Amino acid sequence: MADVAAAAALVTAAVNVIVGLFGAWRWWTVAPSRAFWVLARAGQAAAVALAAAAGVAAATGFRPADGLFWLYALLPVAVGFVAEQLRAASAQTVLDARGLEDARAVGRLDEAGQRSVVVAILRRELGVIALAAIVVAFLALRAYGTA
Repeated sequence: MADVAAAAALVTAAVNVIVGLFGAWRWWTVAPSRAFWVLARAGQAAAVALAAAAGVAAATGFRPADGLFWLYALLPVAVGFVAEQLRAASAQTVLDARGLEDARAVGRLDEAGQRSVVVAILRRELGVIALAAIVVAFLALRAYGTA
């Protein structure tokens, strides 16, 4: 079972490193990407799979070399949850920073102003999830090292 847990941790780390780096590049170039979101969901699914593998390992009596394995294996799911909450708050944060009270206020802007707000929101969301993916990759690598 140690091999399965280690493999799940390594796959989770690899997928999330790709997500984080791709997302960082798209954030830096201010280029929202549908492909990023597909990859991000794959990274989150890998984190859930790692947590499930840890649960199966625990149920079958697996005892890792370090008790921190359980923290490193389960925390990526929590990181993903918190990141999604921050992503959901991104739109309001951008609107507040620009002094806009709601989406209707954005609708009163000219086309360039509307596009600017939308791109800022998408960029913030992308940055939050990309950063979370890097954190998840780090935690998964730590899980791999303690499995």
